[in-house]
Amino acid sequence: MNKLFSLAANTALVTGSSKGIGHAIALGLADSGAQVIFHGNTSRPEDMPPGSAFVQGDLSGSDAAAALIDAAFREKDGLDLLVCNAGSFFDRDYFDMTDTEWERTMNLNVRSIYFLVQSFARTLIGKKRSGAVVIVSSTNGFQSEESSTAYDTSKGALVMMTRTLAQALAPHGIRVNGLAPGLIRTPLTAPWIDTQHDKRRHYEKKILLRRIGTPRECAGAAAFLLSPAATYITGQIIIVDGGLTVGQIGEM
Repeated sequence: MNKLFSLAANTALVTGSSKGIGHAIALGLADSGAQVIFHGNTSRPEDMPPGSAFVQGDLSGSDAAAALIDAAFREKDGLDLLVCNAGSFFDRDYFDMTDTEWERTMNLNVRSIYFLVQSFARTLIGKKRSGAVVIVSSTNGFQSEESSTAYDTSKGALVMMTRTLAQALAPHGIRVNGLAPGLIRTPLTAPWIDTQHDKRRHYEKKILLRRIGTPRECAGAAAFLLSPAATYITGQIIIVDGGLTVGQIGEM
């Protein structure tokens, strides 16, 4: 393995890695040599690589982020990489949104990530150890989508969070970068991809590579941003969307 891209000396926590993009990223980091701590709300994935660990927890609660980081360091004290992927979509029509639903989105998609990184960084600084973070946002952080006001707002917040935390943590040797997936086939998107054929065909014409992405196609970008190959990169966001956000109109 090329050492420039190797994570053999590293240990990574990937939140929301029981399925979808987070699961693919966790497996990709393991393929790159890292020890990996998986995370989810319920049961552990069946295909975790040998030597991996699993921590369970709902990140919506006010103290959940710090508790999860503590549990992860107990599992593997060498932890030095963090991928903040856990998040979800709870939107309805804008005029039907309530305070409760708004807070549900912000608590999971924004607040939990802010305090996950804070707890992670505090622990690394206490151990006099450098590290790296990848925050998974979305192309929805740059372009709005119908009936997605709270989700879009939360993902836009993560775009700026990536930049401002990169600035806050640079003096401590902790890099913070972002990953913004476009339309990826996941358990969250598969139901409409498989049933709303006109909508799917519209996206396939808009995406320059003419197809919907797979979770595994997000893993390489995350591994790169965490690797020694990216030691002079911080505060940046890699868009992984097959060219969805490049063209204005797409194929007619």
